[in-house]
This record gives sequence, C-alpha cells and structure tokens, in this order.
Amino acid sequence: MPFLKTQLRRGQNADFVFSNGLRRTPFRRQTRYPKENPMTLTILLVLLGLAALALGLFGTVYPALPGLILMFAGTWLLGYADGYQTIGGGTIAAVGVLAAAGTAMDYVAGMLGAKFTGASRQALWGSFFGGIAGAFFGIPGLLLGPLLGAAAGEFLALRDALRAGKVGLGAFVGFIVGTAAKIGCAAAILLTLLGVWLYSLF
Repeated sequence: MPFLKTQLRRGQNADFVFSNGLRRTPFRRQTRYPKENPMTLTILLVLLGLAALALGLFGTVYPALPGLILMFAGTWLLGYADGYQTIGGGTIAAVGVLAAAGTAMDYVAGMLGAKFTGASRQALWGSFFGGIAGAFFGIPGLLLGPLLGAAAGEFLALRDALRAGKVGLGAFVGFIVGTAAKIGCAAAILLTLLGVWLYSLF
C-alpha cells in the first residue's frame, strides 16, 4: 500500500516516518561505545598478582608487611585473571591455609619463646610490641626488637636484670622460629603455584 503523504509539523523530528498514515515508527540511532579489551585487563591482573607475590615474599622477612597475606592476594589475582582455569579454588584454598598458618605462627612464636623461659605478661607484651617497633629500624631492629621488648617488660615487672636477659633471649629464639616458619610457608606457596603451572602445560 503506498504511503500517505503527510506534512511534518513545524519542529517535528524528521527521523519519524509515517506508515499507512496511522502508525509512526522512529528510527533508532545506535550509540557506539568503545569496546573493552579483555586482554589488557588480564595482563594487568597478572602483573598485579606477580607484584603481590614478590612483595609478599619480601614481607616474610620484613614484619612491617603482611607477607603471606599479600602472597594469598597475589594467588587469587592470578587465578581470577584466567577464570580459575589454571589456579582453581582448591589451590587458592590451600594457599589460604598456608598463609593463615604461617601468619599465626609468626605472631605467637616470639611470645611463646619468652613464655617458655617463664616470662611475665609484661614481657610477652614487650616482645610483641618490640617486634612491631623494630620493623621500622631495618634488619637490626627486626632482630633486636623482640629481644629488647621482652627484656624491658620483664625488668619492669620483676626488676631482675638477669631474668630479663634470659626472657629476652627466649623471645629472640621464638622470633627466629616464627620467621623460619613464615619463610617455609612462603616457599610452600611458591612451589604449589609452580607445580600447578607446570601441570597446566601438559
């Protein structure tokens, strides 16, 4: 049926066409949006994941950084980057358990070392806060912070310099044990990720 001739009213949108003189159908203008590049996002996530792993590995010997927590975050980012096809939920859960265990051992080892020598409550808290404060003074602070904190706390509690030195030494040994456990968990995380990646190649 031929279209009916109609006049456009003044100010009427010329994008409308009249069909059969009764129904008006507007032309739909398509807006073009910039397309996202999924490859760019994947590369960014992988780089962030590797950076978190490297920073976390450094944090295993530098208590000011939550080393194992950063390594867990890096593992999750690497898994998310490829849709959990290589690093799946089981691997991420295993890394989470290792990170939690290593972090817990790191926090309590120094205090347990002091407690083993019969330290007072003040010495235990001194060891804890000494380790935190020592992190801001580099390697010497890391080594001496728990020792000096525990010794100071014990001396304030009992006013016994010899006993304070013994408690400080126990806290130092506990710090070394905690750091070794944290490094061991970090190595286990890296070996797990390496094994999963190698397995994915076959």
